[in-house]
Amino acid sequence: MIDVKSFHKLSYGLYIICSEFEAQKAGYVGNTGFQVTSEPKTIAISCNKNNFTCGIIEKSRKFSLSVLQKDLDTEIISDFGFKTTRDTDNFSKYKCTTGKLGIPVVTESCIATFECNITNQLDCGTHILFIGEVATAEKLNDQPALTYDHYHTHYKMLAPKNAPTYIDPEKLMGERPEPTKPTETHAEYVCTICGYTYDPEVGEPEMGIPPGTPFEDLPDDFECPVCKANKEYFREA
Repeated sequence: MIDVKSFHKLSYGLYIICSEFEAQKAGYVGNTGFQVTSEPKTIAISCNKNNFTCGIIEKSRKFSLSVLQKDLDTEIISDFGFKTTRDTDNFSKYKCTTGKLGIPVVTESCIATFECNITNQLDCGTHILFIGEVATAEKLNDQPALTYDHYHTHYKMLAPKNAPTYIDPEKLMGERPEPTKPTETHAEYVCTICGYTYDPEVGEPEMGIPPGTPFEDLPDDFECPVCKANKEYFREA
């Protein structure tokens, strides 16, 4: 027997991992990043083979890791965690520098950054474990780090599908909210997968939903514009 909820008890941080090859920038939110050795100083990350960034890291043989701070605007997680940088330029939206290794380093809502040259890698089936020797490291501020537990319990967000800690939401239905019942109020509703908030006063004009449309009046096939979760994964804010 495997209780999938037990995996939530493992401790992780949350990081933005980036790389660049032939002027193509790539980055994603990861929760697997840890120091392997002290001399030489090495850090390991786990990257899904389906991630666009994975291919860029394999070609460039280097990556940056930015440690996210505890209190932040979850939009940065939605952008780097649920939107591929193959199609979306997140780097112009957030504070980002070009590091000494010539790769992007995100500094927005981050407390420390690292740049690493890959020294080894291990094929783990769905993921590749990259091990990199630290070339640069910088502490940005004294804010506490965002942990996976805080991400899960406070922000009510789950891991993206390509994350090593991803669990099929259907297996978690016991702790997910019941489908929303129609009410007469015009409350805001939050996607429990990525944190997007539907505001009925604003609507979603780009999706053909005019301002003033209550959540209960949204079409049955409405999907979160960020992560594509359906209505049953929304809860009242």
